[in-house]
Amino acid sequence: MLKGIPNILSPELLKVLMEMGHGDTIVIADGNFPAHSMGPQVIRLDGHGVPEILKAILQVMPLDKYVDAATALMEVTPQDKGMVPEIWSTYKQLIDTADGNQNIEHIERFKFYDESKKAYAIVATGEAAIYANVILKKGVVFN
Repeated sequence: MLKGIPNILSPELLKVLMEMGHGDTIVIADGNFPAHSMGPQVIRLDGHGVPEILKAILQVMPLDKYVDAATALMEVTPQDKGMVPEIWSTYKQLIDTADGNQNIEHIERFKFYDESKKAYAIVATGEAAIYANVILKKGVVFN
């Protein structure tokens, strides 16, 4: 245990967050996401949902200030046109309080998969909500 570090951040995830450099990305994936077939290292946090993991990561990692949007969500597919996933409002609230760039972009499903393959790591969660996947771009830590 460490003081000031959210308990949900496992030693493996903390190590990955420390290894990541400015501009590296991490995916927090819902339970339906094909995490292991994407390629980068996968950290499993199956008993947790995306919002609680997102909140914890944002407490220790700044978002990139030097890009248009440091957060990306998988946009709704044409089959679900008009749907606005409820979980997105939770993400917006968490990101609005984050250090760094608070802009969020929505990217097409297969482009999201392509970006995930380039990520430093993927956090696989037990999140049951659909369209609950998030990509975060790490910013610079200023002391």
